[in-house]
Amino acid sequence: MRNLKTIFSALVFFLISVCIVFAAEPTAADRGFAAEQFRLGVQSFYRGSYNDSILLFEKALSYLPNESKILEWLGNAYFQSGIEGAAINYWKESLDKGFEGDALLMQNRIDTILERRTVGRDLEAGIRFVESGSFPGKEGANFYYSQPISALPEKDGSCWVLAYGSNEMLHFSANGLLKERVRGSMAGFDRPMDLIRQSSGNILVTEYAGDRISQFTPDGKFIKSFGKKGRGNGELLGPQYMDMDASGNIYVTDFGNARVVVFSSEGEPLFTFGETSAFFKGFKAPTGIAVINETIYVTDAVNGGIYMFDTAGNYLDILVPENTFVYPESMKHWQNYLLVTDSNRVFVVDTSRGAILEAANTGNAPSKLTCAVPDANGNLLVTDFKSNEVFIMSKMSELVGGFFVQIERINADKFPEVTVEVRVSTRENQPVVGLEANNFLITEGKRTVSNQRLTSISSTAESCDVSIVIDRSISIREYGESLQSAVRDIAASMEGKGTLHIISAGDVPVLEQTTNPIQVANFTPASLKSPTSRNVSVDLAVRLAVNKLVSGDKKRAVVYITAGSDNSTTFDNYGLSDLVSYMNNNGVSFASVNLSQKALSDEIDFLTRKTGGAEYYVFRPDGLKGIVRDLIEVPVGSYQLKYVSSLSTNFGRDFLPIEVETYLLNRSGRAETGYFAPLE
Repeated sequence: MRNLKTIFSALVFFLISVCIVFAAEPTAADRGFAAEQFRLGVQSFYRGSYNDSILLFEKALSYLPNESKILEWLGNAYFQSGIEGAAINYWKESLDKGFEGDALLMQNRIDTILERRTVGRDLEAGIRFVESGSFPGKEGANFYYSQPISALPEKDGSCWVLAYGSNEMLHFSANGLLKERVRGSMAGFDRPMDLIRQSSGNILVTEYAGDRISQFTPDGKFIKSFGKKGRGNGELLGPQYMDMDASGNIYVTDFGNARVVVFSSEGEPLFTFGETSAFFKGFKAPTGIAVINETIYVTDAVNGGIYMFDTAGNYLDILVPENTFVYPESMKHWQNYLLVTDSNRVFVVDTSRGAILEAANTGNAPSKLTCAVPDANGNLLVTDFKSNEVFIMSKMSELVGGFFVQIERINADKFPEVTVEVRVSTRENQPVVGLEANNFLITEGKRTVSNQRLTSISSTAESCDVSIVIDRSISIREYGESLQSAVRDIAASMEGKGTLHIISAGDVPVLEQTTNPIQVANFTPASLKSPTSRNVSVDLAVRLAVNKLVSGDKKRAVVYITAGSDNSTTFDNYGLSDLVSYMNNNGVSFASVNLSQKALSDEIDFLTRKTGGAEYYVFRPDGLKGIVRDLIEVPVGSYQLKYVSSLSTNFGRDFLPIEVETYLLNRSGRAETGYFAPLE
């Protein structure tokens, strides 16, 4: 009898379990409702309405709680909204629930974002650079150039290279394709040594055997030469490397005269320094030179140290002890660091304390590195005089992890023609610029699409959408005229291009107006509808400002106008990391304009530094007229491509797959997603 009771109890438990399972199984109606909400959510996502898409995906998830694709897209929407913690959780749950896509790709995405969210690494953290590509001077019987000695990166990812042996200046694309050769003036180059760019865009080239400096237009057309052979002021004997100070004055190491010669930005001789004096024993063989924060750093190839001077040529101190380097060549600045090439190695030197780190090494092969300079994509361009190559060196973590590729928008309104917007960045969130049509491959379900073409490159755009956020704290009342001047100058600097949004940051943010910048020429603070407040919700105002930008131009920025640090500003609703993520994930930079001499708050300083923006004082010598030009020059790794799809849409109800792969030299990245064609 006891056995029968046990069997009966087990049977009842089994039947109850079956009923629960069947009760939990989604019905056809549930799947239909979820599919419709999911379709609407995807379309809202591609319109940039991320809050709407989150609501729609959550509603779809209520019908199908275990659907991995809905979980994935809910994570996508939270990521674009800057709420990266929630995004990662949903992506992980999607993986746990049987993610249908490339699980390794999804895991790499999670790892990359987690790495970005950790405390930023600097050059002292032991990061090694390794070769990720090269521009060889000779391949087989094909000769391209001889003895590269210096490089100058461009903001579009390309670079200029000086070839000492073949007396030419070469322009390479980011893919390493030779675009242009410049031979110098009518008489040609005479052993070109170093090149730098002036604030005007013109290029300066030292000619070692010609004892002169030549000036060229940004595209390489000769303008003039200055300096001549001799030992007097403004005269040279073997000029080598150069740099400029904030005033545009040119500092060049005069190897033969063992000194530094200083010219004005127009090439007029000013003075020399570095000779033996009561305070400085004098150079023996000055080579590399760099200017950081109005301090001049000079290396000596014989003494093997780095010396410091002020902009008047007065000796300050020694940064790196003598005999540290074997034979240092060029010295280029990277943020507050110095990049020094020495034989077969590249060193990073901390200017604040003289600490040295070996960043790259070409090994035991015959090598003489003469220049290492950071390019627009976070690599080092390294010229090897002896091996006749220009190396592209990348951080090991970037080379292993690959590019981070985001498919931001898909427009299928003209299906089967499909428009795709892709953002490409490095693992450390550095935008990748300079990509061309052959750097992309689009597939649908692993099948190559037809008529793929690159139709727009955002980094070349000449306009920028701007959201001005005006701090409405009590202290702003004292700066009415300054505020009026700042808004008018920013609007004028847009030159009638793009869209301008003006937002008041008070207790509740208010969108004051959205207009063409020309319409703001007569702005006055009295026109603002939002009153000043003792509680300023900066976080909500910045969120609103970014919301207005995400569907506009790909070059976009928030400009925050404030009267300096004020205890009334709050970040109660969104944390700083979430605001930074929201801006970075949508390609928005943040700049700040200070109306007073008071320091900015730590929060505003943090937002500015972490999004590629800059800080401006309203009455700085050159004013605010160049602020939008600076914002336009912030790198943007966004590209628009079009192709013709061959997929069947099932009257617009099928989710159509798409994959985008990006290649550059030895690095690559991949993204996969999908979209819906219009309903029929």
